[in-house]
Amino acid sequence: MLGTDCFVVATARTPRGKGSPKGALHGVLPVELVAELLRVIAARGVRASEVDDVVIGCATQVDDQGANLARTATLVAGWDARVPGATVNRFCASGLDAIGVAAARVRAGDAALVVAGGVESVSRVPMLADRGPLYGDPAIAARIGAVHMGVSADLIASLDGATRDACDAYADASRRKARAARPPPSLVPMHGLDRDELVGRDPDGELPPLFADRAADIALARARYPQVAAWRAVHTRGSSPQLADAAAVVALADRATADRLGLPPRARVVATATCAVDPVIMLTAGQLAAERALARAGLAARDVAVFEFAEAFAATCLRFMRAFDLDHERMNPNGGTIARGHAFGATGAILAIDVVDELARRGARYGVACVSGAAGLGSAIVLERIQARV
Repeated sequence: MLGTDCFVVATARTPRGKGSPKGALHGVLPVELVAELLRVIAARGVRASEVDDVVIGCATQVDDQGANLARTATLVAGWDARVPGATVNRFCASGLDAIGVAAARVRAGDAALVVAGGVESVSRVPMLADRGPLYGDPAIAARIGAVHMGVSADLIASLDGATRDACDAYADASRRKARAARPPPSLVPMHGLDRDELVGRDPDGELPPLFADRAADIALARARYPQVAAWRAVHTRGSSPQLADAAAVVALADRATADRLGLPPRARVVATATCAVDPVIMLTAGQLAAERALARAGLAARDVAVFEFAEAFAATCLRFMRAFDLDHERMNPNGGTIARGHAFGATGAILAIDVVDELARRGARYGVACVSGAAGLGSAIVLERIQARV
């Protein structure tokens, strides 16, 4: 058990831009997205000269996102040159993992004030641009079971008996919630964009399955899970996460530092968890991480007012809702990555911020953010709202 409480004392995120050259944030370097958020939280009272570290998650660390983007961003932001920075990679869970790593340092007493979060500019640095062996070397991929994420999602649908109609209905509900949601208080308008750009872009027409033609991956999945009687290629463009560009950061501090700098705590980090599962069924890892984080917190799902779960395809969300007995009021209440966009390394940090904002809006106590990542990785965090002192 770690001995020092860690509090979220500042939050800021960009809007999610469409992850294509036509997106509103395509012209902005990812390091500038992070640097601008660092300037914003500094203007809100986070004293840059006292920050012990900056930890930023990013899934594709090459080209515009290479060479330790976190350290570069501190310098571009004009922060004290003595503030260090580290960039971490846990694929789609990177931003949430960065917050978990930073929180562990504060809770251990190794740091008093750390800024953490994530960034991804999919439009500038496409997925798999780093050409690593996980997906870039067919022999390695086949040996370890690195199937396409969409095939993993269809595997979950096949194991669970999830239908195309059920997946489409979940995706439609996510889009409805996103359209009805109000702008979150942590959102920082950037380069003329003041909302998540993809909200309201509903798919039209009859959408074909996206992953039905990936014969080699499907064969590998069926060999690993022979209990699958019938393969269900149910996911389409409409029930899959949309690609996005975004960044998000939180400032984490111990109580003494928060009080000394006049930074009212918004939430307490109760527990975190990371885990790994079989790469073939990789998209179950976020759920497992949530279960472990709740167990460490001594909480049950019924104690949690809001779950923010990265919508890595609809079937995974249907499984998640069944496991925790959730309705749409507690599950991604403002819509998820199917509706709002998935910015890989930034997504987990955005979800953690969404939990903090939603708990404040509801006056509720506990929330969970969790993400599944490539190769079977998952991360989760349990947060507790802190009421303002009177």
